[in-house]
Amino acid sequence: MRIVAAIGGNALIPRGSEPSAEVQLRNVEEAASALAALAPGNQLVVTHGNGPQVGLLAHQSAAVEGVDPYPLDILGAESDGMIGYLVARELRERLGDREVAALLTMVEVDADDPAFQDPTKPIGVAHPAERLTDLVERFGWTMIGVEGGVRRVVPSPKPKAIPELPTIRLLLEAGAVVVCGGGGGIPVVRTAAGWAGVEAVVDKDLLSALLAAQLGADHLLLLTDVSAVFAHFGTPAAHRLEVLHLDEVEGSAFAAGSMGPKVEAGAWFTRTTGKPSSIGATTDAAAVLAGEAGTRIAK
Repeated sequence: MRIVAAIGGNALIPRGSEPSAEVQLRNVEEAASALAALAPGNQLVVTHGNGPQVGLLAHQSAAVEGVDPYPLDILGAESDGMIGYLVARELRERLGDREVAALLTMVEVDADDPAFQDPTKPIGVAHPAERLTDLVERFGWTMIGVEGGVRRVVPSPKPKAIPELPTIRLLLEAGAVVVCGGGGGIPVVRTAAGWAGVEAVVDKDLLSALLAAQLGADHLLLLTDVSAVFAHFGTPAAHRLEVLHLDEVEGSAFAAGSMGPKVEAGAWFTRTTGKPSSIGATTDAAAVLAGEAGTRIAK
């Protein structure tokens, strides 16, 4: 079976936790143990988010006096290398002689995508609400209110194509577990002079769905820090949806920037390929694949 498993950046740096290397490594170790159970007998591609990480790098970059902040495509590549290194290292420890490759991956987007005029993708950690004016004036960031304060949002254009797709196929066919598409890929546009980076963060679930479809994957796993998709989430009537059919997805409202893109991505993959997608907790990866946990999106 060919599986694409996407793990969220918030699964590696949980909401409200300190965004330190120690916290991230501890969560990568836990995620790698769950992902390693998917590898035997299967071709496995692992993608990952970078929302908390790229936001932290952006804040660090902007804080250096006398140096222009690094653009988001370069910061995205930095976060991809950091997370990809940790995930690949920990998977290699658990998979014995199985080759594991971490690949920096570009993703082509449309320069005219309307998302550039409407930033919605949260990145970084929450800041105290009283820092809102300072952050906007100093860095020109777009901020939204979240639980615990305010958080930066950036454009999140739709992924169009994956330039490294042939390389990913070669690695899979050679038997490697491939860690790629970090943070939704490094966002680029095609210009007359070649590839150029853009100020954006592509949603990693939508990129994972596109990658899974183009690779002919048999199953797309969208793994996060919650156990499943819930109806009436955040209310006393909340309950887990074991199966979410495509006709139930249309018109459903799930949170933008969190569960919404996962449901959208899973539904797109299932609608496009006819194959199942599932959403659930990273630590339950094998059970989610087997349909014993999480939420399965089906025709």
